[in-house]
Amino acid sequence: MKDRTISTRSGMVTRRTLMMGATAGVAALAMPKVLRAQDNPTLVTSIRSLSNPYHAVWKTGAEAYAKAVGLEHVTLVSEGNSEKGIADIKAMLAKTGGNMVLNSDPNDTPDARPIVEACAKAGAYVVTQWNKPPDLHPKDFNPNYVSHIEFDGISSGKTIAEILFKTIGGKGGIVALGGLISTTAAIERKKGLDEALAANPDIKLLDFQVANWKSTEAFDLMGNLLTRFGDDIKGIWAANDDMGSGALEALRAENLAGKVPIVGVDGIKTAVDAVRTGEFACTVTSDPFWQGGMGLAIGYNAKIGKFDPTKEPPEHREFYGKAVLISRDNVEEYYKTNVEAQPTVDWNDLWGRVTGAIRT
Repeated sequence: MKDRTISTRSGMVTRRTLMMGATAGVAALAMPKVLRAQDNPTLVTSIRSLSNPYHAVWKTGAEAYAKAVGLEHVTLVSEGNSEKGIADIKAMLAKTGGNMVLNSDPNDTPDARPIVEACAKAGAYVVTQWNKPPDLHPKDFNPNYVSHIEFDGISSGKTIAEILFKTIGGKGGIVALGGLISTTAAIERKKGLDEALAANPDIKLLDFQVANWKSTEAFDLMGNLLTRFGDDIKGIWAANDDMGSGALEALRAENLAGKVPIVGVDGIKTAVDAVRTGEFACTVTSDPFWQGGMGLAIGYNAKIGKFDPTKEPPEHREFYGKAVLISRDNVEEYYKTNVEAQPTVDWNDLWGRVTGAIRT
C-alpha cells in the first residue's frame, strides 16, 4: 500500500510518516500526471491540515485501513482553503477516472454539495463527515453518496461545560474559544455551552472569541483575555483541543497552568497529556483514528457491493458516531490503549459505533 499527500499549489506529492498527534519528516516525490487505470479503486482522504493534530491522527487511521485492504491511499489537504479543497478532489476524480472512494471532512459546510455532486457525476463513492448543509442528503445521490457522519456537538459542548463548571465550584467567570463559526461542529458546540450556561446562573461568560480551530490564534486571544480579565477568569471552555492547547500555552506563560482549568474536544495527545497532569479538566474524543479509517471502509464496502446503500436504514446514511469522554477517571487507561499503542479497530464492523440518526 502506498500513501501520498498531495498539494496542488506546489505541484508535488509528499510522503509523511505521522506519529499520533504530531507530524514528522517529509520527502518530496514528483506527482504523476495521470494515475494508472486500475481495477482496484484509490482510497482518498480529504482533510483540512496535517498541522492540526486531530487530522494528523485521522490520516493514520486512513493509512491503517488502506494497509489492511491493500489499496493505494492519497491524502489531500485544503489548508483551510475551500476552493483548493474542492479543486483537489475534482483533480483526483479526473486522475482516477472516478474509480475512487473519498472520505471527506469538508473545510466548510457549503463545500459538501460541490464535493458530493462531483463524486456522483464521476461515479465515485463518497462519505462526508462533520460538515454539510441541512438540505443535502445521501439518499439524493444514490448510491454514490453513501453516508454522512457527525458527532453530537450540542451534547459534547454541554458536557465539557458542565465538567468545567463543577471543577471551578459552580460559580465564577469563564472565557470561551469557538471554532470556525460557519461549521456544524462549532455551531453545535456553542449551543451546548449556551445550554449549560442557562442552567448555571452563577457562572458568568466573560467573553466568547472565535479562534478558528487554531492553537496559534487561541494563544494570542488568550493572552489578550488574560490582560483584560485577569483573576476573574476561573476556567476556559474551548470548542476543540487545539485551541485549548493554545490557551494552555498562554496560561503557562503566566504561571497559571493547572490553576485555571481548560476543557476541549477531540482527544488529541496534547489534551490527553494535560488531563493526566490536571491542566485540562476533560476532553471528548470522536476518535479521529476510527473516523479516518471507517469513513473509507463504509465507502469501499458500498463500492464493491458488500451492501447496497439504498437499502440501508436512515441511521446508516446520516448518523451520529459514538463520542468518549476522557477525564481523570479514565485517562490512564485511554492513554495506554489509544496513545501509547495504535487503537484496535474492527474495520468490518461498519455500524458498531452508530448512536442514532442525525436530527433533521
